[in-house]
Amino acid sequence: MRDTASTWELPGGVLELDETPEAGVQREVWEETGIHVGVDELTGVYKNTTRGIVALVFHCKPSGGTERTSSESTAVDWLTPEEVSERMAEVYAIRLLDALDGAGPHVRSHDGKRLTPAR
Repeated sequence: MRDTASTWELPGGVLELDETPEAGVQREVWEETGIHVGVDELTGVYKNTTRGIVALVFHCKPSGGTERTSSESTAVDWLTPEEVSERMAEVYAIRLLDALDGAGPHVRSHDGKRLTPAR
């Protein structure tokens, strides 16, 4: 996880043209946290209806590396589900909580701040 402007977010970013989503997840997590991960499965698809951005979220397991910050992160930490709900904005917390519930993949929309009702 990363702390950006005092709010916690999951590692993430934009895929390179030649990489698979799984390879992109592994690269982004390592770049931002110093942790190597194995990608298990897609757990959710989240659309920001204001910006037109779609985020794919995958359940991962750490496989090595050493926690560190980067130019894209000011802190790296392991949080409990309760801490996730306390420290993360709703639109980011739900992604992690969905990944942990094992009932995915979830498909949700939000306006950048709050989840929007399904239509």
